[in-house]
Amino acid sequence: MDEPTGRYLSFAEREEIALLRAQEVGVREIARRIGRDPGTISRELRRNAATRSGKQVYRALVAQWKAQQASKRPKSAKLLSNKRLREYVQERLAGSVRLPDGTVVGGPQIPAWKGLNKPHRQDRKWATAWSPEQISHRLTIDFPDDESMRISHETIYQSLFIEGRGALKRDLVTCLRTGRALREPRARSQNKPQGHVTADVVLSKRPAEAYDRAFPGHWEGDLIIGTGRSAIGTLVERSSRSTILVHLPRLDGWGENPVVKNGPSLGGYGAVAMNTALKESMAELPEQLRKTLTWDRGKELSGHAQFALETGTKVYFADPHSPWQRPTNENTNGVLRQYFPKGTDLSRWSAMDLEAVALAVNNRPRKVLGWKTPTEVFTEQLSSLQQPGVATTG
Repeated sequence: MDEPTGRYLSFAEREEIALLRAQEVGVREIARRIGRDPGTISRELRRNAATRSGKQVYRALVAQWKAQQASKRPKSAKLLSNKRLREYVQERLAGSVRLPDGTVVGGPQIPAWKGLNKPHRQDRKWATAWSPEQISHRLTIDFPDDESMRISHETIYQSLFIEGRGALKRDLVTCLRTGRALREPRARSQNKPQGHVTADVVLSKRPAEAYDRAFPGHWEGDLIIGTGRSAIGTLVERSSRSTILVHLPRLDGWGENPVVKNGPSLGGYGAVAMNTALKESMAELPEQLRKTLTWDRGKELSGHAQFALETGTKVYFADPHSPWQRPTNENTNGVLRQYFPKGTDLSRWSAMDLEAVALAVNNRPRKVLGWKTPTEVFTEQLSSLQQPGVATTG
């Protein structure tokens, strides 16, 4: 039964651990006495302790048996043997994008998957597209008392990428953000006013509370651009990570006549059209939840002074070429590119299509939110504002 010492603990070492543990010797002292890393001892006590009595008691014989059982190969893939868990994972990877009433939004028509990486500058399948890490951690919230509904994100990745562990369909890799068919191994500008960005709206003038995500109501915004001057506006609340997609349809006359230099912008995101679309998108928010908006240096928001006057939402501009100053928005735009790839015409999607995609993104659990969804956190913020006697800042 004994094993040679080295990488794995031997039975003799486990007997020594059991004896010292019975004497209530600490983990670090046990590690020092037997010449092992404290992490090794901690994992051994956590993984291989006997639990039949209802509490964890470390016994060398039981620990040795557990270690030998765990080392047997080949193992049955967890997703193969647990149908309910497999269906949960597949639904959150490849489930349909839906409207609030449950109606499925099909998205673009795409060709059959050929086992290659995501198509370059072409449409991709619309899906709920939770990441394996989001799925793994959300299981503990959805099934708090069911230990059979547990799986690590690495196991999900291996089921997708490693031959022989194919409990999940290979084409589900297209639902990952990167869309890869194979796994891969693992000059700041000064803050100066320019053009439509005056000295009072540079980022350094933004209120201090906007930097603290404990205060809701501070947004970051940008455009994601498609072909033919098509675009979609994106707004992300810094505290809840809640996303609003702004519909920017092309204006009447676009494409009918030659472009007029310095003429009106008919692409859908000229200054006037942008102000109108932003006002409509943010109009339903309570005043306390639309305090500031941080944008990049794009000319589409050159009418920011009028927008601030009409909505009460103060606009600030990040430094040139500094996307890290709007990190929440940049991260969200990366997620949205899964639905709206570069090199595609974004004007074909209706406001209802955008609402469905926003709903899908806002109902993905986020690690930074303790695996809650942006919708859940934003709803909590709204409820706190509606409680009588709750002080707000603004």
